[in-house]
Amino acid sequence: MKKIHLLLPMIVITATILACASPALLQPGSILPTSTVAIPTPARVEPAVPMVISDTQDQLVNIYDKVSPGVVAIQVLTDSGDGMGSGFVYDMQGHIITNYHVVEGATELEVDFPSGYKTTGKVIGVDTDSDIAVIKVDAPEEELYPVMLGDSGQVKVGQTVVAIGNPFGLNSTMTMGIVSALGRTLDSAHATPDGQVYTAGDLIQTDAAINPGNSGGPLLNLNGEVIGINRAIRTAGDSISGDTGNIGIGFAISINIVKRVVPQLIAHGKYDYPYLGLSSLPDISLAAQKALGLDRAVGAYIVDIAPGSPAEQAGLRLGTVKSSIQGLMKGGDLIIAIDGQSILTFGDLLKYLINQKSPGDTVILTILRDEQEKEITLTLGSRP
Repeated sequence: MKKIHLLLPMIVITATILACASPALLQPGSILPTSTVAIPTPARVEPAVPMVISDTQDQLVNIYDKVSPGVVAIQVLTDSGDGMGSGFVYDMQGHIITNYHVVEGATELEVDFPSGYKTTGKVIGVDTDSDIAVIKVDAPEEELYPVMLGDSGQVKVGQTVVAIGNPFGLNSTMTMGIVSALGRTLDSAHATPDGQVYTAGDLIQTDAAINPGNSGGPLLNLNGEVIGINRAIRTAGDSISGDTGNIGIGFAISINIVKRVVPQLIAHGKYDYPYLGLSSLPDISLAAQKALGLDRAVGAYIVDIAPGSPAEQAGLRLGTVKSSIQGLMKGGDLIIAIDGQSILTFGDLLKYLINQKSPGDTVILTILRDEQEKEITLTLGSRP
């Protein structure tokens, strides 16, 4: 069964590296026999073609040299034990960015720099919606190498990316892959008052190898710019040792979200996300389209509306007629666009909201109701 695993702070494991050789040649106290052996004249070999280092290889080396001094290891002590994650330097004031789940419940934090310098840190702000935290450290200027933030809005599927972090406690490890998909969603660590979990959106999917201990480390483009914070991996199950392992599906928080959130965490310790107050099918299958009587299988079909929410106040509608799929009611509104931008899935709607809008802003939703298009104006609230 496939599972989503946050790249939780992991227990550091000491590994022994064994050399492989033939046992017959390595018996204790043995003496190799001597003999006279004729050395054959080697055949003529044409001079080897000089190795040409590719532009990509040069880029990777340069990225590591430039970025790795700004990637830190975070040692975490909680009431339940020790753990480790990753983070990176945000500015010269000593702010370190990492995941919320790395520091959740921490009673003590140690931040280890690649130079060997170590210091304690203090959490000054967290965002449970997108899984972001900011740590403040007092460190000499020569230890602070702020990384460059990119633009995740320019990221394309197929482009090469690299991750730098501390998987399984192996500090300053660099791995490479591609962007596999954009606009993914995961559950957040923030729940409504009645226990419903909010959705974290605009995640970057990558096949770059990230593992427990990579949490909070940067995902970079080939310009050495951070385009995401590594957050979670999908696994097919636990390994024989009990550890979760990478199978080529990882998720990173888009850096454009980080650029909106982190200044507010530094200034106020929290960030308010825009709030519609509705739940939707993540996507619409052909079976669901048929059961709901829709003329299309794209958009965000509303399945729940929170009482008193902006969605309820704006008059959005739930289905009231049983469909052929148990628990799915037909007759509800299908959101097909927001502010004139078409959406294919609920993830598209969420991506637009969290990257472009704030509480108090007004949006125009284009909905399909009773086979007719209609525009609904809605003022966004803050997630309760």
